Amino acid sequence: MQETSASPPFRNQLTAGLRDILPLAIGVGVYGLAFGLLAAQAQMDGLQTGVMGTIVFAGSSQIIAVERLMAGAGAGAAVLAGLALNLRLLLITASLQQDFAGRPWWQVLLGVHLATDENWALMHAMRARGRRAGYWYLVGGGLGLAAVWVLATVAGATFATAVPEPRSLGMDFAFTAAFIAILRSLWSGSVMLLPWGASIAIVLLAGLLTPLDPTWTLILGGLGGAAIAGVLGDD
Repeated sequence: MQETSASPPFRNQLTAGLRDILPLAIGVGVYGLAFGLLAAQAQMDGLQTGVMGTIVFAGSSQIIAVERLMAGAGAGAAVLAGLALNLRLLLITASLQQDFAGRPWWQVLLGVHLATDENWALMHAMRARGRRAGYWYLVGGGLGLAAVWVLATVAGATFATAVPEPRSLGMDFAFTAAFIAILRSLWSGSVMLLPWGASIAIVLLAGLLTPLDPTWTLILGGLGGAAIAGVLGDD
C-alpha cells in the first residue's frame, strides 16, 4: 500500500527499515563472510566480489553460481543454476505489485533489486502489528542488508587471500556452511515441505537416473520447486 498524505515522510520509513533490519543483517553478514571465502577460492578478489554482490545481491544464487564455476561448469550454466535457485523472488516481487503501482520505473527497479526474503518478511510482520510499512520501508531494509552483504563478502574474500593455506583453516567448507545458513533463514514452516521436498527429489532422481551434469539437475530442482510453490500460492 502506497504512502498517503497521512503517512510518515519517506525518510522516516527508510530509516525505520534500516533500523529494524539490523538484527537480521547480522546473520546475513555471517554467511556473507563465508561466501567471500568461497569467492576467494574461485580466484575472485575483493573488488570482483563486491561488484558481484552489488549487482546480483542474491546470496544463494551467488554461492551456487561460484560453486558451479569452481566445479568446471560454463558461465551460462552457472548463471542458469543461480537463476533457478532464486525463482522464489519472482513470487516475492509479484506480491509487491500494489506497493510498486504508480511509481516511476527507477523506483520499481530499485524495489525489485532490493527485495529479499528478510526485508519482505519484516515489512509484512510490521504491517501485521499495525505499523505503517510501505515501499520505502522495504527499500530501507534492503539497503541495510545490501551494505552488510557487500562489506562482509569483500572482507571474507580479502581475508582469504591473505591466508597462505585456506584449506588448513577449513575454508573449503565455506560453501556448505554458507548454504546451510541461507537455507535455515529461508525456512518459514511446514508450508515449505512440499516445494523443498519436490526440489530435493527431482535433483536426486535426475542425478541418479540421467546423465545430466549436476548443474542441470540443480536447475531442474529449482524450477520444479518454484512451480509447485506457485501452484500452492506460497508467497
